[in-house]
Amino acid sequence: MTPTPKTLWIRHPLGCSDARAAGGVVIRDSRILEAVPAGGTPATPIDETFDARDHVLLPGLVNTHHHFYQTLTRAYSPALNKELFPWLTTLYEVWANLTEDQLAVASELAMVELLLSGCTTVADHHYVFSGALSQAIDVQVATARRLGVRAALTRGSMSVGRDDGGLPPQSVVQDEATILDESARLIDAYHQRGEGAMTTIALAPCSPFSVSRELMQESARLAGAKDVRLHTHLAETEAETAYCQRLFGQRPLEYLEAVGWLGSRTWLAHGIHFNDEEVSRLGAAGTGIAHCPSSNMVLGSGLCRTLELEAAGCPVGLAVDGSASNDHSNLAEEMRQALLLGRLRYAPSRVTHEDVIRWATQGSARCLGRDDIGGLEAGQQADLALFRLDEPRFSGAENPIAALLLCGAHRADRVMVAGQWRVTEGQPTGVDLDALLARHDQAARALRSAL
Repeated sequence: MTPTPKTLWIRHPLGCSDARAAGGVVIRDSRILEAVPAGGTPATPIDETFDARDHVLLPGLVNTHHHFYQTLTRAYSPALNKELFPWLTTLYEVWANLTEDQLAVASELAMVELLLSGCTTVADHHYVFSGALSQAIDVQVATARRLGVRAALTRGSMSVGRDDGGLPPQSVVQDEATILDESARLIDAYHQRGEGAMTTIALAPCSPFSVSRELMQESARLAGAKDVRLHTHLAETEAETAYCQRLFGQRPLEYLEAVGWLGSRTWLAHGIHFNDEEVSRLGAAGTGIAHCPSSNMVLGSGLCRTLELEAAGCPVGLAVDGSASNDHSNLAEEMRQALLLGRLRYAPSRVTHEDVIRWATQGSARCLGRDDIGGLEAGQQADLALFRLDEPRFSGAENPIAALLLCGAHRADRVMVAGQWRVTEGQPTGVDLDALLARHDQAARALRSAL
């Protein structure tokens, strides 16, 4: 006989990002059963409670763009102080030597780091495929399943190498047939559909100028046939715009539309250099934008037009981007960066902490095509992040929600994914963190020594 599922009340948090759940939330199995108003008690019979009076409660944060493998090349001296294109050409020489074991430990480290920052849905854009990385996405799926995180994984690709005028070495480019066959295999093997999906697969050519026109078009056709999403880098730098105009005779967005990518199935990384007319077209199409504030600052790429894009109709989410252009995988810290960077472009009254939390939760979920995560209302998946405000940086803070961003929260005390605690007392469950760090450091050293 199957036992009756227990109900858990996350009770009376110190602060909550959703005023309708100020009294906490009731969890049963993998879903939120009830949002409790301030001072209220659940209508549902309760089996267990968690006293959250010392915690600030948020929906689990949702990351929309990352490159897990880049955790192995953080603060890499030859690539420091460069803009995007020279930074890429320097690092491609290192990344071309990646092995499957190195990717596995890099992916685990990145996912754990995201979890510890309150992130419950991780995303990755992996596009480096050498002969040693034929099973890269399979490795990432297995790692995500073991850690118990939601994962939006993308089958990236590069088909235009240096011999054909591209940036990457030939050793990491593949032919179109191989890319499309592998993309179809991964979708059929791992893509889950519907409410509560833990693993999703999207198709993600690295950028419009690193693959052929045919591959962009065929990726869009395959995504439509398989009903999966599309992802790529776009409009990250002014140099990219000039490059696309020379190569295609079109601005990046014009080219994207010409190959059948402008639509609500697509979300774009960075999306900085759009003019007013392009912002309107993106919004009308419902195309999502993964805002990467720290990466944009590290590489000097520019300021994303977040408010105009969102007002036009684009889902706007947050992303840590790769750990070689950001040097950390911390989505809580990325919220603070988004707030501060936004206030360089807009007035402080126009970019609030509530706006940024919305981008990191509901907005990011929309970018990934999800409506079952990113909130605290009844029926949502039980993905939660709870932060304590007991560090010196928070002392004296009056508004606990604003304090998370303004005082610089960086580590969650507890994180729940699909009703299961995956971080408790600031530590990832089932992970020997010291051993993971040692393996990761060894892998990074081995990768550098392969040059």
